[in-house]
Amino acid sequence: MKKVILSLVIPIIFIVPAFAQAGKDAALRSRIEELSKPVKGIVGVSILNLETGDTLSYNGKARLVLHSVMKFPIALTVMHMVDSGVFTLNQVMQIPRRDLVKDTHSPMRDKYPKGVDLPLSEIIKYMVAESDNNACDFLLKTIGGAKTVQDYMLHIGLRGIAIRASEADMASMWELQYTNWCKPVEMTELLDQFYRGKILAKPTTDTLYKIMTETTTGANRLKALLPAGTVVAHKTGTSPTNAEGLSPATNDVGIITLPNGKHLIISVFVCNSTNDEATREGVIAKIAKAAFDYYSK
Repeated sequence: MKKVILSLVIPIIFIVPAFAQAGKDAALRSRIEELSKPVKGIVGVSILNLETGDTLSYNGKARLVLHSVMKFPIALTVMHMVDSGVFTLNQVMQIPRRDLVKDTHSPMRDKYPKGVDLPLSEIIKYMVAESDNNACDFLLKTIGGAKTVQDYMLHIGLRGIAIRASEADMASMWELQYTNWCKPVEMTELLDQFYRGKILAKPTTDTLYKIMTETTTGANRLKALLPAGTVVAHKTGTSPTNAEGLSPATNDVGIITLPNGKHLIISVFVCNSTNDEATREGVIAKIAKAAFDYYSK
């Protein structure tokens, strides 16, 4: 199994110099490098101060495993189809029992084990805010599969985000999770375009942003060390851990509202790590806190 994994990871993950940028943010870059040292794996970070345009990248062009962070591009694709008149947010969709598979994270299945009719807006909320895998795969099937999402990413000009496999695909074969990847700088760009209203109409932008602020997963990641009440609109991604202790993805990406009213877009990926979960999540939390403190000045 180790040989198979390595054969897949090597062509996917390209490490670039950690600090391609020098200048006034050197102290923060140095701090991120220091915080990343305990990780036995790859840490990728991309930061954008939305109002000032300041950016920071640490392995930001590496190809890192997405896992459930992919649900954000999927949600954008569905919302684009709402804007285009293909769907409406209050449109009721029938989710049959056969689509509520067992042995996967699914609060929706737990609440409606026999199947349910739900408005599209609620299914999107399950997928994004609660990272529901059944909701994700139901929406993927409804819109025509992962290729529809991939095509939409290319349409809006983002080539550093790859969506190839569903949640069920990834669960069926370990190697398939590596086919869903992104470059942290591209995820930050996607979040930037989304927040600025360059992708969706204002009503759908506002709806998805609100859903992201209600995310229940990742309490020990981006939000963990920030002051109580800090608004964070984010999406997490978490892989399983194999018998050798390898975790391909522990991620959190989002938009943080700073005390000064500005906004920090941040994407943090911890890829192919053999650390325990507390260490992986702690690195994300500490990087977010360092960026928050730096840009709040």
